[in-house]
Amino acid sequence: MSIKAGDTAPDFTLVTQTAEGPQLFKLSEQIGSAKLVLLFVPMAFTGVCTKEFCDISSGIKDYEALDAKVFGISGDNPFAQAAWAAKEGISIPLLSDYEHTVAMAYGVAYDQFLPEANLIMGGVAKRSAFVIDKQGIVRYAEVQDHPKDLPDFEAVKATLRTL
Repeated sequence: MSIKAGDTAPDFTLVTQTAEGPQLFKLSEQIGSAKLVLLFVPMAFTGVCTKEFCDISSGIKDYEALDAKVFGISGDNPFAQAAWAAKEGISIPLLSDYEHTVAMAYGVAYDQFLPEANLIMGGVAKRSAFVIDKQGIVRYAEVQDHPKDLPDFEAVKATLRTL
């Protein structure tokens, strides 16, 4: 079962790649600094995931104006994420959930990702969006079952406006 609005956001520590090298990112250290948007995607270098994060990157000022920080999460290693970000111009921080523990904690991990396409990889994150307020409470949660379906970003922004 996935995390829903009203739940306390599960804390986690993941790796993010920065100009200084790999750094640890701890969600609890971000709580209170801004409203947080967590975007889970299945995997780097794929068409829909690239479009989603490029669109978010180009419109990041809309989220900043709403006092929000946006983070992308996938099961790719941080070096692959850094190469993907550099190649595509993705500017939001990417967090590596390489062991899929955060996808499981948030209830968004596929049991088997696209077996009909012979991509039987357990633990891959479903495309999902979570808005977390400054107290650490999830205020918006959307989980897509099909990897080509994007979250409703207007609903994400509308939620951010109410906080």
